[in-house]
Amino acid sequence: MRKRQYGALSDINVTNLVDVVLVLLIIFMITAPMLQSGIDINLPKTVASEKDLGEGIVVTITKEKGIFVDDKITPLNKFEQRLGAMRAKKGGKAVYLRADSGVPYGFVVEVMGKIKNMGISDLGLVIEPTGKK
Repeated sequence: MRKRQYGALSDINVTNLVDVVLVLLIIFMITAPMLQSGIDINLPKTVASEKDLGEGIVVTITKEKGIFVDDKITPLNKFEQRLGAMRAKKGGKAVYLRADSGVPYGFVVEVMGKIKNMGISDLGLVIEPTGKK
């Protein structure tokens, strides 16, 4: 009786790998738009050029004058303490202020004053561009 000899299989079956990669791609495509800040506000609209914000700390002011520092609600009297802690944790990144268009101007200026008093000079105001020029 003769023994069979099996040779080495030199082909790699990548069908399963492609299936997994395509499923992951679809999952990331669906979830990526949801990674933006979860606080729903009505940003003021203006004609402006769009600029890449980059990384930084996002301060959000809701219509009810609620202040959020990177999606964590913060009372006004502890705002500077929370922002300072977040800034130390993130390494002194820029601060972006998102304020609802219904928030009184004086309140937005008060929050901006607190940010400037902390020595933060890299402050950006986030708006919603209208697209017309």
